[in-house]
Amino acid sequence: MAGRLSAPSGRYAGKSAEERKAERRRRFLDAALELFGAGPGYRNTTVAALSEAAGLSTRQFYEEFRSLEDVLAALHLKVNDWAEAAVLDAAARTADAPLAERAAAIFRAYAAEVTHDPRRIRIAFVEIIGVSPRLEEQRLARRARWVELICAEADAAVVRGEAAPRDHRLAATGFIGSVNGLLHDWNAGWVDATLDEVVDELVRQLLAILRPPETPETPQTPGRPTAADAPGPPGPPDAPDVPTPTA
Repeated sequence: MAGRLSAPSGRYAGKSAEERKAERRRRFLDAALELFGAGPGYRNTTVAALSEAAGLSTRQFYEEFRSLEDVLAALHLKVNDWAEAAVLDAAARTADAPLAERAAAIFRAYAAEVTHDPRRIRIAFVEIIGVSPRLEEQRLARRARWVELICAEADAAVVRGEAAPRDHRLAATGFIGSVNGLLHDWNAGWVDATLDEVVDELVRQLLAILRPPETPETPQTPGRPTAADAPGPPGPPDAPDVPTPTA
């Protein structure tokens, strides 16, 4: 009995089968970025509409993906990969910089990569939410990866004496939640601030996580004596006045 036919591996129009496959996948993802991120959104897009936007057939779609959810999953990972590459590049360029300068450069690189294309914000912070348990697991896994990156930066800052030696995981998780919420709300027009102002605020939050806490001074209540003003222990009682005898 004849075996299954293998996919053609010869060159066509100067491209190998692998190159043509990669190009088809790229065209589907480019079309999905537009439809999911700027058009009707993931939930209102069909396989037929995506294939038409990519200039390909539905048959070719099912050669690359099993479902539209697979496309969204791949696109979400790609958006995060772009941002992570920008962050790692900024970290490498500021390896010897002071903590404040380094943290600002790293986060600004992230923000610039994510926000320069509003479609990416919508993919990362809107379309991925609540689709399925599988995509929720993927979203949380990528968020955990960002938390690990922040913790690694914090550990390095501790070694340099620039950060407090403590477990930064909880604070880093809270910071990632702030990033996701604030960038989502800014993109939706719910935050009356410029992107620079939003980024500045998030950088301040990041530095507050990493910097060692200052030792608070004990406040003094006005009008109350301090320890230095308190009287010392009582001395011996004064001797009574004795009248001087006269001759």
